[in-house]
Order: sequence, then C-alpha cells, then structure tokens
Amino acid sequence: MTNLSSPAPLDGWTHIYSGKVRDLYAPADGSDDYLLVVASNRVSAFDHVLEPPIPGKGALLTALSNWWFERIALPNHLVSEQGSAPAVPGEVRDRAMLTRKLEMHPVECVVRGALTGSGFAEYQRTGAVCGIELPAGLEDGDELETPIYTPAYKAPLGEHDENITFEQSVELVGEEVATALRDASLQIFTAARELAASRGVVLADTKFEFGNDPRTGELVLADEVLTSDSSRYWDAAAYHDETLSRADRLASFDKQIVRNWLASHWDRTGEPPVLPDDIVAQTYARYRELYVRLTGGEPPYAPVAV
Repeated sequence: MTNLSSPAPLDGWTHIYSGKVRDLYAPADGSDDYLLVVASNRVSAFDHVLEPPIPGKGALLTALSNWWFERIALPNHLVSEQGSAPAVPGEVRDRAMLTRKLEMHPVECVVRGALTGSGFAEYQRTGAVCGIELPAGLEDGDELETPIYTPAYKAPLGEHDENITFEQSVELVGEEVATALRDASLQIFTAARELAASRGVVLADTKFEFGNDPRTGELVLADEVLTSDSSRYWDAAAYHDETLSRADRLASFDKQIVRNWLASHWDRTGEPPVLPDDIVAQTYARYRELYVRLTGGEPPYAPVAV
C-alpha cells in the first residue's frame, strides 16, 4: 500500500498502526486494555491511497458497524463505558470506536453467499473455492444455495492476504478455534443476509475478524462489521432483473465507481490521478444509499452535493 501518510496526533492517544482505511491508537499512558479504532475518509484502489478522500465516509462506516454490532448476538470489542480509558477526542468522535484490546487471530473469516470476485476466478480455474467443491456451470454472481466459509490468511502489512482451506486454518489456530471462527461467521452471515434481504439488498459476501479477550479467553468479534468496505452488497431489484447487463445487476454499494473511473483513466504506472469531484460525490452517495436502505435512518454526515 502506497501513499499512506501518518494521521494527525490525538490527545491522550499514541498512533500505533494504519491500514488502508483505519488508524489504531493506544493510550498514551502505556495502559494495555484499550484501543481507539478510527475510520478515516481515505479511499484506495489498485494498492494506492487516492486523493482526495471521500468526506463523511469514515463516520458513515463507523455508524453502520455500530448498527450491525447492536444486532449481532455475539460478543464484540466495543467498550460501552469509558472506565480508565482516555477520552475519545472530539475531532474523531463520529468515526472512532473505543474497543477492548484483543489477541487477534491471523485468519480473515470470509463467507460467500454468492460466487463472484476472487472466489469466482478460483472456481473458473479449479471448480472449487478454498477447497470447497461447487456445482459445475455456475456463473459470475450466482447465489449459492448454502453460504460457504472460505478463510484467508492475514498477511503482514504490505502483502496480500492468501485464500486458504479450512484445514489450513486449523493448522494456524487449532481445530477448536478454527471451528468456532467458522461457525460464528456463518451464523452472523446467515442472519445478516436475511435482514438485508428484507430491506431489498443482497448480501453477496463479507469478511469478519475475531480475537480472544486475554482476560477471559472469550471469542470476540472485532474490527468493522458488514460495512461497504468489508462486504459486497447488491440491489435486489437490479440483481433479479434479467433484462439488465451483468455489470448493472452486480453493481455494488461501495467504491466500485472509483475503481471503474481509475481503470479507464490510469494505466497503473506512476502516481494515480486525482479523483474528480463528481466521482467523489457519487461514491459517497453510493455508500450513503446502502446505509439508508439497511438502517432506515439518515447517516451522521450530510451527503456530498454533486
């Protein structure tokens, strides 16, 4: 990942890590119980962080994660009472999560309810995804009768995650933990897919991350959950409309607008071009539409004017 600059300092917190979108902070006093997870407005594509960011994206993703956390009947990493943690700074309050510090598992827990993306590419080559044999003749975007769990190994920073089989995940974390990760992921996905369907949205696939609470050993859901950046959502009406092109049927509620524009305006050499204002606005509008469709409420940031 290139073009990733250090975020601004936060009072009471020390920056310890930055990913594509999120910045992590630990308490500046050295205590080891909490983390502050801040969702930035950064947008990335083709291994580059792009300019400008998408105003309001971080707050929207955080609000959507929090909405889902409230509806998932499994322990999560959010801290409801501040306790001895430093105060969450006002400048990031709408896009920050105060969390417990966990012992994270090196497995990205991917669940697929439809065959697309890297899963479809692997299926075309092998007839299977992460060792799971699938029926012949499936096409890009086809829903699967039963969701499948296709884990990935979380690669070190700067490297790409690697799809693995369930058996390989057992080698990484042991059979008991691997089974718990799979079962929890499928449980969450199944319930979330039903809820999304009731709102006219297809949840095609998603990824979860889990850790263990070092004090209790409890398995805990962490990171973001079921957001536009961690999940692929399609409009149900468009998806089932056979008169539309496959691209229109599978138009996702995420940064695909950015990818499409960049692919047609950049040959992937040198620095990527600056995103036009209308692409920034359209991208935010797509994120916002999913939030409104799922939650029925307004996001915590006014939409960007086109």
